[in-house]
Amino acid sequence: MSRQEPPEEEYVQSLARGLAVIEAFGQSHAALTLSEVARRAEVSRAAARRLLHTLVHLGYAGFDGKTFELRPRVLNLGLAYMSSMGVWQVAQPYLEDLMRATRESCSVAVLDGADIVHVIRMPAAERLMSIAVKVGDRLPAHASAMGRVLLAALPPAELERYFATTRFAKITDKTVTDAKKLRALIVEAGRRGYAEVDGELEIGLHALSAPILDRNGKAVAAVALSTLSAKAPRKGAADPLLKPLLACAQRIGQALAVLPGTR
Repeated sequence: MSRQEPPEEEYVQSLARGLAVIEAFGQSHAALTLSEVARRAEVSRAAARRLLHTLVHLGYAGFDGKTFELRPRVLNLGLAYMSSMGVWQVAQPYLEDLMRATRESCSVAVLDGADIVHVIRMPAAERLMSIAVKVGDRLPAHASAMGRVLLAALPPAELERYFATTRFAKITDKTVTDAKKLRALIVEAGRRGYAEVDGELEIGLHALSAPILDRNGKAVAAVALSTLSAKAPRKGAADPLLKPLLACAQRIGQALAVLPGTR
């Protein structure tokens, strides 16, 4: 999903490039050469060099003479956001209760553009996905249960912009990529108050999600339960995992409503 750029007089290009350099790193790209950073961040080598050495000087990155890598101090950037949103601290114990009650993987995520970003992740003992999803990892919203409940909560104009600017990748044979069908599923998620996805992110993975509402009734995040499709023979309202999931989302929302200073 493309981002709308602000007016030129309000746009700091050097800051945008610096953030792009930081985002060039990831799980499979922990250490990068100057050329690799420039390519992944889509900046010139000269700009990448200046930005990387600035990050090294400030303690956000390290350099061994050949490759650059991020340092733990970069976590402060994410923690500043996390600490400003009371949902994370509030949600943690309720998510722990949900995982103990269901013995299934639990997550909380927020919507960021065309993706969801995991902010809390509690995997069950049985690994469900071929990749290990962690806090900070992104998944396409269109193929995830959390993405659909959060998309359902968008104002109409924002949802229209999402459909106009997003390419719906087919991740598995079951991934819904037809815009009309996807829109219907999102509308259904909003009507029911939860979303259900089976095999669209990974074959054999079944997920349920419900929105977390703040004191104003706005969806600030989503909570999800993931299990193996074979363990979820009953779908929709008959799914035994749905009731504890909805209760968890409601408890987090109620806790947020009485917490001073939260959104």
